[in-house]
This record gives sequence, C-alpha cells and structure tokens, in this order.
Amino acid sequence: MTRINLIKKRGNKSQRSVADSLGITTSYYGMIELGTRNPSLDVAMDIANYYNTSIEELFFEDKPLVKRKHIN
Repeated sequence: MTRINLIKKRGNKSQRSVADSLGITTSYYGMIELGTRNPSLDVAMDIANYYNTSIEELFFEDKPLVKRKHIN
C-alpha cells in the first residue's frame, strides 16, 4: 500500500472525490495511488497540497510522514 493510499484512507476519501478535487481522472489517480504511474510534477504538487504534506513524504518511503503546519 502506498503512502497516498494510506493518507486517503485515514481521511476517509474515495479515489473519485480526490481525483475530482484535483481535476484529474479517477483512473489516473488510481494508477498514481497504486504506484503504476508517476504523476507530473504539477499533479504531484497538487496531491501534496491536497493532503497538506510534501511531495517527498508522499512519494519517498524513507521520509517520515508528517503534516505541514500552516504559518499565518
């Protein structure tokens, strides 16, 4: 199970709802989630922003999984 999948399940989101929010197809998001397709940099950034985390934490398994803090 990829980190994106773990994060999505924690937030109780469906692939369709996440894909719709990101403006990509459900099948494309599903392939990214399964690790069978690599996202473009723009899509990777959108996914990281959606989950309030970094690209590194989503796609590199050796990085700790932490939420970003929002600074006002």
